[in-house]
Amino acid sequence: MEIHLNMYQTLAVAVLVLLFGSFLRHRIGFLEKFCIPAPVIGGLLFAILTCLCYVTGIAEFSFDDTLREVCMVFFFTSVGFQANLKVLKSGGTAMAVFLGLVVALIICQNLLAVGLSHVLHLNPLIGMCTGSIPMVGGHGTAGAFGPVLEDFNIQGATTICTAAATFGLISGSLVGGPLGRRLIEKQNLLSTAVTEDDSLLVEDEKKHERHTNMYASAVFQLILAIGLGTIFSYFLTKTGLTFPVYIGAMLAAALIRNIAEYSGKATIHMGEINDLGGICLSLFLGMAMITLKLWELASLALPLVILLTAQILLICVFTYFIEFNIMGRDYDAAVLVAGTCGFGMGATPNAMANMQAICDRYVPSVKAYLLIPLIGSLFADFINSLVITFFINIL
Repeated sequence: MEIHLNMYQTLAVAVLVLLFGSFLRHRIGFLEKFCIPAPVIGGLLFAILTCLCYVTGIAEFSFDDTLREVCMVFFFTSVGFQANLKVLKSGGTAMAVFLGLVVALIICQNLLAVGLSHVLHLNPLIGMCTGSIPMVGGHGTAGAFGPVLEDFNIQGATTICTAAATFGLISGSLVGGPLGRRLIEKQNLLSTAVTEDDSLLVEDEKKHERHTNMYASAVFQLILAIGLGTIFSYFLTKTGLTFPVYIGAMLAAALIRNIAEYSGKATIHMGEINDLGGICLSLFLGMAMITLKLWELASLALPLVILLTAQILLICVFTYFIEFNIMGRDYDAAVLVAGTCGFGMGATPNAMANMQAICDRYVPSVKAYLLIPLIGSLFADFINSLVITFFINIL
């Protein structure tokens, strides 16, 4: 028996699994501790149910995921609005250096994934499913690029990417704190902790204040960026390269944001845009999760374990030996190590949770609390999408 859900029913089921996942997250400490997204919790349980129905022959579910793409484009457009070059400039040399390290990490994750997939005699695009798509990108990027890879005949790419993203969320939370604490205690870094000016943090918080009457304007700004982005996407496709559907909208949003910042002629309602992007991300993830086909993972179980274990080793080596030394070998650098493990294998909330655990035990690090959210939220997803697109087109 086949059960087909149209796009409205698919959206409704996504909301139900989101609510159920939120319910479970608030009642199960493990899920709350590791910041597992509510759509992932509820959606995974629903995917397990549909997998059991498929394997036992009870029923096969099919979904109209038209609205999934709409929500995805809205979310990544909100990410594009985060790319504020003025903030990057205000952050000084440390922010530019840290951004360079994040770019290097993204490239290393993909090189490792592709290289190891050759060793395991897998299609390198399968390896990409365990690279920066789910690691730095998290569930949002995993859900976006999974269908792109499936267009290249990588069966189950969305399922693999999503499974890898969930693995990364948990792993990043597990390794970040211990690495940071080891550096602080082994090298007596508390003596290097300093109180820094947090005016930029205060200024950024004011810019992100929410006003109820501005949500309509924020929606209009998102829609205008998406409309302009279709023109950008049209010209990008003329290059003969493959780009995700949202890349034009991201570029348009970044352009609009920076023109507004430097000209002072318009106000971008970032607080409201962030909220709307978060809503769209939750709906997008919910729809992405309920359409997973878990039975497609069976033949790749062992290679996936190897590929994902390699990613854990990479993040540990990169942050402990490279990032720590380049960022100054001090207390702030150690806190940054913990934070980078969080968003380098999961998401910015995981990074903040890692740093909070460190700072609660020792002392605050204003520098780390400035760099991680700005780079992790504003620039990492944007740059990651461009790097992933480059790798896909050369493979």
